[in-house]
Amino acid sequence: MKWLLLLSLVALSECLIYKVPLVRKKSWRKNLVEHGLLEEFLKTHPRNLASKYLPKEDATLAYTQSLENYLDEEYFGTIGIGTPAQDFTVIFDTGSSNLWVPSTYCHSLACYDHKRFDPEKSSTYEATSETISITYGTGSMTGILGYDTVKVGGIEDTKQIFGLSEKEPSLFLILAPFDGILGLAYPSISASDATPVFDNIWDQGLISEDLFSVYLSSDDESGSVVILGGIDSSYYTGSLHWVPVSVEGYWQITVDSISMNGETIACSGGCQAVVDTGTSLLAGPTSAIDNIQSDIGAKVDLLGEGVISCSAIDSLPDIVFTINGVEFPLPASAYILEEDESCISGFEGVDLDTSSGELWILGDVFIRRYYTVFDRANNRVGLASVA
Repeated sequence: MKWLLLLSLVALSECLIYKVPLVRKKSWRKNLVEHGLLEEFLKTHPRNLASKYLPKEDATLAYTQSLENYLDEEYFGTIGIGTPAQDFTVIFDTGSSNLWVPSTYCHSLACYDHKRFDPEKSSTYEATSETISITYGTGSMTGILGYDTVKVGGIEDTKQIFGLSEKEPSLFLILAPFDGILGLAYPSISASDATPVFDNIWDQGLISEDLFSVYLSSDDESGSVVILGGIDSSYYTGSLHWVPVSVEGYWQITVDSISMNGETIACSGGCQAVVDTGTSLLAGPTSAIDNIQSDIGAKVDLLGEGVISCSAIDSLPDIVFTINGVEFPLPASAYILEEDESCISGFEGVDLDTSSGELWILGDVFIRRYYTVFDRANNRVGLASVA
């Protein structure tokens, strides 16, 4: 669990200092016109001409990518790269922006233990002389960049730039139950300035809304999804609450406070947080997390995990995150995790000082409770209680 957390945390610490320019996005219709696809689209989707008179779901071109829930620790889905497609499992990670997979150029143990992309077996592969290097908390990956067709959620994303690893000297990549990573954050933090998959899909006019949404299942259950270009109200109850993105790099937002039993226990006066599907736990400044661990009765062991009695789940209060004036409670059943007949706290202490102050990471522990919409068109995050 911790190695995946480190993956996102180290990347965050290295990249959050950059300022992000405001980029005006092209309309969906303009994208279709520029790619010569409008006429064909209107022939095959004639009802979109009268979309304002139709229910929203009929007027939306969206695609659903299913995800596997691996022990409530990682969520990954299968994509295809090349022609014919070579399948890979990848983390759909809102805490990074690059797509990369192992390749036949790689001879690290991690690559031999996973599927490897073979460019010689793809008729649509285009090589480049560009390189890519990404450093993680327990190692790194280096490789080259190439272009090919990527099939994700039923979409054929043509001429997508991606990384082909040449070296993966990281223990966590050897043990990883997935092959690679598909980043869904802003392009400003993409290594080697590679265009992220979501941006390329939008620029080709393949989806009708410049957003995607995520539902993560609980208790190792199936049903987790990323919906590219749409929102599915069947996954949540009540209304979506919108929160402005404060820094357009990661999906960073402002949290008003964190409280328990009506008393503020952290984030007094407000703090910054990143909504990150690629982080298993809920991370924050070490001093604040230490206080929370003490408040809930967790004892930190030699591995740095907050061990707690499983019986505490029934008696501990909610921990409430107030975001943009709205309360988002986490019950003990969400922030206490059962592992091998024991229980641990879902909080992790990590100090990340950025230009905007100390940083929290709202990882899967939080997202499992709240259906999340990542709205690039309006630079905002939508949150609603899962159904």
